[in-house]
Amino acid sequence: MNLEDLRKRIEEVDAAIVRLIAERIRIAEEIGQEKRQRHIPIEDRQREDRVLTNVRNIARTESVNQQDIESIYRQIIAATKGAQGIVVAFQGEVGAYSEEAAVHFFSSSTNVKPCESLEKVFKAVEQDDEVQFGIAPIENSLEGSISKTYDLLLDSSLKVCGEIELRVSHCLIANPGATLSSIKRIYSHPQALGQCQAFIKHLDCELIPTYDTAGSVKMIKEKKITDGAAIAGLRAAEIYGMEIIAREIEDNPNNFTRFFILARKDSPPTGNDKTSVVFSVKHKPGALFGFLKELTARNINLTKIESRPTRQKPWEYNFYLDFEGHREDKEPKEVLEKLKDYAIFIKVLGSYPKAK
Repeated sequence: MNLEDLRKRIEEVDAAIVRLIAERIRIAEEIGQEKRQRHIPIEDRQREDRVLTNVRNIARTESVNQQDIESIYRQIIAATKGAQGIVVAFQGEVGAYSEEAAVHFFSSSTNVKPCESLEKVFKAVEQDDEVQFGIAPIENSLEGSISKTYDLLLDSSLKVCGEIELRVSHCLIANPGATLSSIKRIYSHPQALGQCQAFIKHLDCELIPTYDTAGSVKMIKEKKITDGAAIAGLRAAEIYGMEIIAREIEDNPNNFTRFFILARKDSPPTGNDKTSVVFSVKHKPGALFGFLKELTARNINLTKIESRPTRQKPWEYNFYLDFEGHREDKEPKEVLEKLKDYAIFIKVLGSYPKAK
């Protein structure tokens, strides 16, 4: 068989592959419709893991590189997820760090719903049947916890079904043609402004807080502000076609934000999970210590504990706690039952796979 014949066979195989991918996407659309009708979560990480395990096994049988096949299939899965109709609500404009985290957690083909506030993110997932998930920042490695998210979780019926940690790297972004010396005003979210103080202090600029990093980029583009710049991520600059004047301007490179994925139900056990709860202890000596001993007795690793005012009486606090394990696992289930002996209020915020 000559070279042209071989190339023709490859073209035939390529056509067959594309047709099969198209068929897979059509089936995914039907699955998405069925899931929405039955109010089943669209995202199913366990199913995804089984698919990847299966294709790796087939690749091994066919003597094909397993990592290459997995990489190809992750792209195919991403395309079919979009077809299933996943919609994720986030606070900010397209290009915000929350949107970037959503794309990393789900896929690049995920449909997103920008919201003006975290309250509207929660409301969208609670009330809009077209929105299956929300994403909300819960803590930053430099700035600490996001109190607003904790307060909303306390009052909401939504569950935490996942988490992701995103490296936050800030850029100074402006309209094309701008230079560092021409910038007189810098716009961004207050937290982003605060994380770039070492860079900003050398500039003779007015700092103008806004509600969102990517929204600042969008604003200076739409208003054609030539003597202003925004602090936001690389993705925002790419989306809005803006110029990056300086990169990695954050004071500390160890800048990560942890996000919670929100849904009406949490996730089933995977064997590598965490559980988040909020509770308030009884007014008796050693109540909190007693509960922490229950965790230790069962060799359950506590990953975070934080207190916040109850907002009902002065100097009374709720405790937010994360520990390893799923609420349906034997030891976590036992410890949550024992918590009733020490607490006057308990709410399980959700169990979910640990961030990779």
